[in-house]
Amino acid sequence: MKLDVVAIGRLKAGPERELVGRYAERLKGSGRAIGFDGPRLVELSESQARRDLDRKAEEAAAILAQCPESYRLIAFDEGGAGLDSAGFAKILGEWRDSGVAGVSFVIGGADGLGEAVRARAALTLAFGRMTMPHQIVRALVLEQLYRAATILSGHPYHRV
Repeated sequence: MKLDVVAIGRLKAGPERELVGRYAERLKGSGRAIGFDGPRLVELSESQARRDLDRKAEEAAAILAQCPESYRLIAFDEGGAGLDSAGFAKILGEWRDSGVAGVSFVIGGADGLGEAVRARAALTLAFGRMTMPHQIVRALVLEQLYRAATILSGHPYHRV
């Protein structure tokens, strides 16, 4: 099952980019053995529209253009549901085992996600109720994907 992380905004050189790269490499290595392919990391430019609704709509169109129709979409948003790591891994494992082609993990920009993305999402998750910068959310998403791969493979990285 292919794994894509699609995010608004570009990471600059620095600790956030290094952390994202570290977890992406770990996931590539551990994910391959359990049927995960990727991650493909897609960075999209922030909209320059003046109104927030227009920015969200433009960014939503750019996001959805990167998310194949055959993929499930998981959106990360502060209003999403809370889920523990084992539950996240279980969902990914079930989707993989049922033949889902891929999953797009979507991170919006400063204004949040447009309605078109919300409507397409199979699942909307939050890392808590606090607002976080997209750079940090990207690192958290990749760490949780790596953690899910280790849970599914029985690796001791995840401890309860």
